[in-house]
Amino acid sequence: MSTFRNRSAALAAATTAVLALALTACGGNDTGTKSAGPADEAASAAASADASRSTTDATTTHTAKTGGTAQNTGATKTGTSKSGTSGGGTTTSGDTSDSYAYKHPCKSGDLSVRVYPREGSATQQVIEVNNVGANSCGLSYFPRVSLGAAKASDHSSDIRPTVPGGLGGAPAYPVKPKTAAIAVIDLNPSGANGLTWIDEMNVLADGDHMPNADTQNFELGPDVKVRAPKLGLYRSTVADAVSSMKQAGS
Repeated sequence: MSTFRNRSAALAAATTAVLALALTACGGNDTGTKSAGPADEAASAAASADASRSTTDATTTHTAKTGGTAQNTGATKTGTSKSGTSGGGTTTSGDTSDSYAYKHPCKSGDLSVRVYPREGSATQQVIEVNNVGANSCGLSYFPRVSLGAAKASDHSSDIRPTVPGGLGGAPAYPVKPKTAAIAVIDLNPSGANGLTWIDEMNVLADGDHMPNADTQNFELGPDVKVRAPKLGLYRSTVADAVSSMKQAGS
């Protein structure tokens, strides 16, 4: 009887121990599951934050590029409106009549002057005066031109070309906006040996109304030979300007 009670007690103790172990194991699993939940939630939150930052960065980058494009467009518009302002009129329209040009001499700020060799000729230069203003304006019949040495301290010996005679007619040569007045000079019509120390052309677009301070200087190069130069009147095309130049001195 005593032995049976001992065995029953031992069995009960063993059963209790097994139940305790089982409960401990179950409690450990619950604890692990609970601790894993917040970690997953933190990871998900971090991933969401990274995705949000990536989207924000992408949006910021796109906005910066768009801003750069806008700035470039603004610069182009500024350049476009400049010509309207320089003419002293509005940016949308101006007076383009010849009668207006006869009464309003061109100002140097309304003009762009170019000098370049005439294609097909070794001695002729084209003087192109563009009206970049908003209104028509008037020029003298031909530009005032002299030829000399760029480094000379005294320009009294500069060479001046001959021009056509018998001038008359309209009080000025009219130039409409966005158009050019063209004159051609032949530095050495005969092609004979000429002066080699001349390396600069001085051009005043309107010698009748502009001050000498508005004269512009253009380099001719080291191989130029000048002899009895001829200058024509302002014309609308290079061909007509050449024909006028050939009448210089007559």
